[in-house]
Amino acid sequence: MPSIFGREEGTRWPRGQKFRLTPLGQEAEAGYQQVLQGARDAGGRAAFDEATKSWATPLGLQPGDGAFLGELKAQPRTIVDLMELLQDGGATKAEVKAALDRLIAAKLAEPVTG
Repeated sequence: MPSIFGREEGTRWPRGQKFRLTPLGQEAEAGYQQVLQGARDAGGRAAFDEATKSWATPLGLQPGDGAFLGELKAQPRTIVDLMELLQDGGATKAEVKAALDRLIAAKLAEPVTG
């Protein structure tokens, strides 16, 4: 699937390339935080899984992609940065790249230029 930058999904980004949230991504991240709070209030893993799936599906994302939005909210990050920040969740380089491709395709994230 081509991204908004004319890149094919799965193509390589330059080493050190940083990514940030777009304004739409900032809105999506705020919505994700609300979903998380609602899931905490409802309690249980099933509530969390259902809430994140309901949030992600209309955006064309995977439920776990919300974690990337939170990390990109703070400041622009590289793929390696994201791997290190999400290592407790077991994020691999391939998973980080795939999530970034989905976020870029959904216009929620973008590479930092200049």
